[in-house]
Amino acid sequence: MKWIQRAAGAVVGSAVGDALGAPFEFGPQGAFSARFPAPGAGGEMCGGGGWDPGEATDDTQMAVLVAESLLERGGLDLPDIFARFQRWAAAEPKDIGLQTEDVLTNGMPWDLAAAIHFQVSQRAAGNGSLMRASTSAVHFAAAGQEATMEAARRIAALTHGDRAAWEGTAIFHELIRVAFEDIDPLAALPDVLALVHPDHRGRYATVLAPDWHPEQATEFNGAVWPCLGSAVWALRTTTGFEHAVRAAIDLGGDTDTVAAVTGGLAGAYYGLDAIPARWTQPLHVPLPGFDGRVLHLTDLLHLAHRLAEEPP
Repeated sequence: MKWIQRAAGAVVGSAVGDALGAPFEFGPQGAFSARFPAPGAGGEMCGGGGWDPGEATDDTQMAVLVAESLLERGGLDLPDIFARFQRWAAAEPKDIGLQTEDVLTNGMPWDLAAAIHFQVSQRAAGNGSLMRASTSAVHFAAAGQEATMEAARRIAALTHGDRAAWEGTAIFHELIRVAFEDIDPLAALPDVLALVHPDHRGRYATVLAPDWHPEQATEFNGAVWPCLGSAVWALRTTTGFEHAVRAAIDLGGDTDTVAAVTGGLAGAYYGLDAIPARWTQPLHVPLPGFDGRVLHLTDLLHLAHRLAEEPP
């Protein structure tokens, strides 16, 4: 499969998972399949919970902001990404994580805000840096293993002071990279885990193990470990993009983010053509704070192509 098919699959797949999962957020297990029992029947981009049908949430909105900074600044400009996040947060988006909102509005400079938040709260292992990582994973894949994982950590650290969030985002980046190399990301997991910081390796080894099930999670899936573990579980236990995303949403809880992470992995694994057109056609990504802009499928495809083709 061509690199660009996997790149577009990762970006669009993450956005699709986000928009599909959003109406079911904090709902019970099995709610998606209870409403849509027959795969392929249609109507799943239903909207609800304050979201229009096909509307992507903060997960994809922040991923787009990262992407546009990387492209417009010609590489990783952390103060610029942080400033874009702040502009977006000030526009009062429909949804924003509590931790992310505090970091972006606490008045601290870009290189201190997340660290100070973590010092005070001692809680910063949410999935908010993982949820937005599809675009940066695509862009840095060509730079190689070390560079993509380090970029993931640095972007994650803008809003999350806990290294657990950095490591989870780095694992996601590397899984996308190996998929682009036509390597099975599930088979690559032992090698990827060896690159995780020793303080966090054990916890990730647990949730990424072949016999782990999301029901064994010791935290809500809004935390970074079970979120990534659930996404990998959904990829491992299904046989196609649609079924992987359905499985992710049916877990309940933080459905938009678990499905966004699953969609990014499954999109890179199966490619753009595996994503149902009935899910991509209504997809749209509002960008609060950015002059009323709304991105659609063609915009996301253009973004994915540029991210994959322009050097990091």
